Amino acid sequence: MAYILSMIADPADTVIDKSFKKRLSGLFPKSEIRELAAGTAYDLTVASDDAVHIARQAFSDVPIDINILPPVNRRKKLLVADMDSTIIEQECIDELAEYAGKRAEISAITERAMRGELDFEAALKERVAMLKGVPESALAETFDRQISLTPGAITLVRTMNKLGAVTALVSGGFTFFTGRVAIATGFQTAQANELQTKDGALSGVVTEPILGRAAKREALQRNASDRGIPLDLTLAVGDGANDLSMLESAGLGVAYHAKPAVAEAAQARIDHGDLTALLYLQGVKKSEFTLN
Repeated sequence: MAYILSMIADPADTVIDKSFKKRLSGLFPKSEIRELAAGTAYDLTVASDDAVHIARQAFSDVPIDINILPPVNRRKKLLVADMDSTIIEQECIDELAEYAGKRAEISAITERAMRGELDFEAALKERVAMLKGVPESALAETFDRQISLTPGAITLVRTMNKLGAVTALVSGGFTFFTGRVAIATGFQTAQANELQTKDGALSGVVTEPILGRAAKREALQRNASDRGIPLDLTLAVGDGANDLSMLESAGLGVAYHAKPAVAEAAQARIDHGDLTALLYLQGVKKSEFTLN
């Protein structure tokens, strides 16, 4: 069986130069290099999935993402994405914690939960309780002042929309943010947890049931089933332990700048590139991108 060896660099650091290609050809002399984006993304057809280990070892000195993929059904019909630290660069709850004067405490719990050291649902309840009394206006202030889209997010979502895919934002965060991020990027649907408020302030309660690890997997499966999309034509991306079941269920699960345990378990991992790497993993050329 043939495989696709995918090599992707950060678009801001185009390290795939003539020297790199020469070394690559030396490793796989019978494979033709196919360019997806000059200096940034290339494919090779290889005979064995061992090629990924050979290439990663050979290029351990180069900041590049190397993954092995089956050659069939590369282009996906459904994208399901995590939001915090994936589509956006922050964890919204950590940013809100500033208004409660509890940034350090809440961030520490977030980090442990994302590494899989804590039960996600229990950890979310604990952190939300610590936000009790924060003015409701802090939500908008946080979004406007502190939240930024991850490089490549808009291009990823809008290109997949143009190519006819369904795009869904599924977050363990909060609906206030997912709704706005979905509009900014072009996601067709968004799903998250609901923060409760009382008298103009956060009540310290999140509406149940909580959207956690199992609910993310179920959201992927439901979106696929409702639209008649086979699971092997689905793509999921996330960074934390609560994304693992979703990543494992998808046709292609991608760990994006993820916690170590998540990166090790996922089918593909992106440690250096931006979110356009998810398009290159599907064999989409830069010339096909929707850039705005």
